[in-house]
Amino acid sequence: MKLRTRAAAVLAALAAALCPAAATAAGAPPQGYVRLDRPQAVDRPGGREAVEFFWYDCRHSQRLERPLAAWAVRQPRDVRLRRVPAVWPGGDRVMTAHARLYYTLERLGLVDRLQAAAFHAVRDLRRDLTTEASAAAWAREQGVDGARFRRAYASAEVRRETREAPALMARYAVPELPSVVVQGRYRTAPTLAGGVEGMVPVVDRLVRRAAPRR
Repeated sequence: MKLRTRAAAVLAALAAALCPAAATAAGAPPQGYVRLDRPQAVDRPGGREAVEFFWYDCRHSQRLERPLAAWAVRQPRDVRLRRVPAVWPGGDRVMTAHARLYYTLERLGLVDRLQAAAFHAVRDLRRDLTTEASAAAWAREQGVDGARFRRAYASAEVRRETREAPALMARYAVPELPSVVVQGRYRTAPTLAGGVEGMVPVVDRLVRRAAPRR
């Protein structure tokens, strides 16, 4: 087996482990979510937030991207969608590289424009975006200045956020992708919501419940 073929097989196995086939509605809890054993603080006190854990090479994460982004656009100002690129504790090389790509896009303010394109490149086109050179080449194809991209990619802030990604996944006790945690207390995922298509309604219901009472 060629090295590239072996590497592809390893990535496929990892993706299958982290992005399991969605459960049927019959196997999901009736409420579509579970409570975190250890609730986490909301990033912006007084606001409402949904924290999405995703991976560019997870097909369920890709399926969730467009409906979740569309949902976020419709929310009032006190609601924030915060994305966290998943890196399994222990620091998988590919997941770490994809996290660094995401944080670079975030630093450049390009997530809204290029998040779906990054999923398409990794999942559909099987592009290797795990090095600075390959990620920068892809970014240039998207109309991003190469030098600007490389500066952000190499920045201390992006390196720090990438290093901290595994700890975030551990803190929120995320066992599958994608997962969305609302108000640091409730987590939904495909196996809990009866499929990816069930996640956004659950997130919406939980966010509405967290609205301040008048």
